Amino acid sequence: METQFTIRWIPVENLKSILPLAYVLNSERISMETLESRLVEMIPLGYKCIGVYDGEQLIGICGVWLLNKLYSGRHVEPDNVIIDPKYQGKGIGKLMMQFLMNYAEEIGCDTTEVNCYVKNEGGKRFWESHGYEPVGYHMIKRLKK
Repeated sequence: METQFTIRWIPVENLKSILPLAYVLNSERISMETLESRLVEMIPLGYKCIGVYDGEQLIGICGVWLLNKLYSGRHVEPDNVIIDPKYQGKGIGKLMMQFLMNYAEEIGCDTTEVNCYVKNEGGKRFWESHGYEPVGYHMIKRLKK
């Protein structure tokens, strides 16, 4: 029997369900407590998340920010995108991107943009295969040690 994946918005009250995958995405370097604290602060700022499910099991996430910037206009930004490693290579990323692009078009976005970790070569290839191209550097300066 072929696996049937479903994709839908994760309700705000269930957003904490993304934390185990976010923990993997961040190479288990950021504690679950810190991730949860940050997520709680992100939700009132408009953070949404697409979930891909195998039955009731959450196997992929794509956070979504709606932004408007002078250089790119109204856009969605996929964030915290990961698929459970056991499910990678099964077209789930493509499914999420189709869902996201449909949403972006529905709400009248001009562009989408994404950040990708410099050392994440697989992620870079994934984004480029979906039409994204590098236009600059994303830099960070840590204020706390």
